[in-house]
Amino acid sequence: MKKTKNSSDIKSDVMNIVLNISKRLAKNQQGALFIIADREKIKGYYRPHYLQVQFLENLPTKGMDAVVEKLATLDGAVILTPEGEMIAYGSRILKSETLLGFSTKHAAARGITLFDESFTAVLVSEENGWIKVFQKGDIVLETDAVDIEPSTLDKVSRFLTNHDMALLAGAGISVAAGIVSAPAVLIVDGLYGGENCRVGNFFCFKERKEVMRRSI
Repeated sequence: MKKTKNSSDIKSDVMNIVLNISKRLAKNQQGALFIIADREKIKGYYRPHYLQVQFLENLPTKGMDAVVEKLATLDGAVILTPEGEMIAYGSRILKSETLLGFSTKHAAARGITLFDESFTAVLVSEENGWIKVFQKGDIVLETDAVDIEPSTLDKVSRFLTNHDMALLAGAGISVAAGIVSAPAVLIVDGLYGGENCRVGNFFCFKERKEVMRRSI
């Protein structure tokens, strides 16, 4: 008998797929903004730039990731429910909060996640190929375009949806109890294996040769 996934697993799968789509877009130097939000809570806080097509399939359905990836290249945000239902695409976010030195997409990602703390925004920068995840108005994760070991990405996705610190340890990211607090940023960089480090207030997963030193 096929085991039915629970809500938490589905939400983690959706996050995982969004991060993988973001990686592919970043490799092609294409910018994007994904908002993961409750359909009712975000109603009235976005404005589509384009005529909307209704999709019956959810993001985890085979082939939908390619559709969403293409829609993400349009001007505006792709908005999904935590379960992967398409709410809108090519949409302007009507809640923004300026993040000095950064783009309007950053302002939208910060603003909408400050407006409702249950929302998550995933931003892909076309300038430098970095992917940033916003929650509660803060950047909680940064990663580059290089592939991450699937098991590590799965644990990071579960951390972002469940906020279970044990998952980071399971991914090989050592976190001292009580150290992580906003605006700490988990930085996941590079390919496989890796070494743990901490730079300032940021946690990083050190891969390849160099230790990353980044700031918001």
